[in-house]
Amino acid sequence: MTSRTTHTHRLIAVGLVAGLALSACGGGGFDDEEGSTSQSSGDGPVKLKMLIASSGDAETAAVEAATKKWADETGNTVTVTVASDMPQQLAQGFASGSPADVFYLDAAAFPNYAQNGSLYAYGDEMADSSDFYEPLKETFTYDDTFYCAPKDFSTLALEINTAAWSKAGLTDADLPTTWDELAAVSKKLTTGDQVGLGLSTGIDRVGAFVVQNGGWWLNDDNTEATASDPAVEEALTYVQDNVKAGNFAFANQLDAGWGGEAFGTGKAAMTIEGNWIKGAMLNDYPDVKYTTVPLPEGSAGEGTLAFTQCWGVAADSSAQAQAVDLIDALTDVEQQMAFADAFGVMPSRTSAAATYEEKYPEDAAFIAGGDFGHGPISAPGMEQVVADINSKLESLGSADLPSVLEDFDTNANAVLGK
Repeated sequence: MTSRTTHTHRLIAVGLVAGLALSACGGGGFDDEEGSTSQSSGDGPVKLKMLIASSGDAETAAVEAATKKWADETGNTVTVTVASDMPQQLAQGFASGSPADVFYLDAAAFPNYAQNGSLYAYGDEMADSSDFYEPLKETFTYDDTFYCAPKDFSTLALEINTAAWSKAGLTDADLPTTWDELAAVSKKLTTGDQVGLGLSTGIDRVGAFVVQNGGWWLNDDNTEATASDPAVEEALTYVQDNVKAGNFAFANQLDAGWGGEAFGTGKAAMTIEGNWIKGAMLNDYPDVKYTTVPLPEGSAGEGTLAFTQCWGVAADSSAQAQAVDLIDALTDVEQQMAFADAFGVMPSRTSAAATYEEKYPEDAAFIAGGDFGHGPISAPGMEQVVADINSKLESLGSADLPSVLEDFDTNANAVLGK
C-alpha cells in the first residue's frame, strides 16, 4: 500500500502512464526467456509470473514466502518480480503481449484495463467472494462484473496530536463527531505557529467531506459527472470557509509535502490521513504522541475514502485457473493477517476485521471504514480530468468553486461521451 506520498499524485501517475501505454506497440514490461505468458500443459505444473509494486523488503519477502508456500503445496512455480516503475512496466507488458499472469492493479488504473479487455474477470470464482468488503468489490466492478479480488485496503481517519489537544484544554468529550465540532476544535487548536487541521491537497482528501455530505464526482454507474450537485459544493464550501477562517490549511500552505509531514512537524495539530501514516510517524516523528479517531459525520452520516489494489489476472494468461487458485491462497484470512503483521496492510475480507482490530486496536477507526469507504473515481480515461481539478483545488481557499465544479463536469462528461 501507499506510504506517506500523497495518493493524489500516485493515482494520477498510475492512470496517466497506463492510459498512454495501453495503446502503444512494442516494449517489454515483463519479458523473459519464454517471451510470453506462463505455459500450461494440461493439468500439469505451470510457471506463473507475478509483478508487484513493493513498499520495501518486508513486503517483498512476505509475498515471496506466501507464493512459495502455495507453489510447494501445488507443484507449480511462481516468479515474483518487483517493479521499479509499476504503471510503466505493467502497461508495457500488456502492450508487448507479454503481461505477468498475476499483478498488483491500482484502483485508479483498473477501469482502463477492464475496458480494453486486458483483464480476466475471475472475481465471482473466488472462494467466499461475498466476504470481501462491498465497497472494495464495487471498486473492482466494471459493467456489473466483479473482476478481481482486493488484496488489502486503507481508509482515511482523523489523527490528533494528544499534547496539543491537552494544551488547548480539550478532553475526550470534545472529540469531534460533526462538522461543526470539527471546526470548533480546529479553532481552539490553532495558534500562531500551528493550524488546527492540516490537509493534503486534492480530491483524495477533501473528497471525504463530499462523501459525508452525500455527494460524489460521478453518478452511481459512472456515466455522468455530478460535481455541480449542491452536496459537492456544500462540502467544499465547508472546507473553504475553514481555510479562510484559519482553522484549516493545506500542506502546501504549511511548507509541507503532505498532511502527515505538517502533522509530524507540529505545524498542524490534526490531520486526515490513512493508516500508512503509522509508518511515517514511527520512522520520522517517533516522539509525537497521537490518537486516531473516525472522521466526523456530515449530513449524510459516516463517510471516508478507501484506497485499494486488486490481484489482477491477465486475460492472455494460459494459466488462469492456477492464478485464481494462488489468489485464493493469498487472500484467505490467515494469509491476509500474515501480510498485515509483515508490512502493515489491512485485510480486505470482513471475516478478518475482528481479528485485526483485536491485534491492532489503534487502527479501529481505519478498519471500520471498510464498511462505508468510497473508492476513487472509477471510469476509464479520467486521469487528466482528475489532474485538472486537483490542480485547481491546491488553492481551494480562494477558488471559485462553482466554476471549478462546472469545469470538472464539462471535462468529465466529454470523456464519458456526454
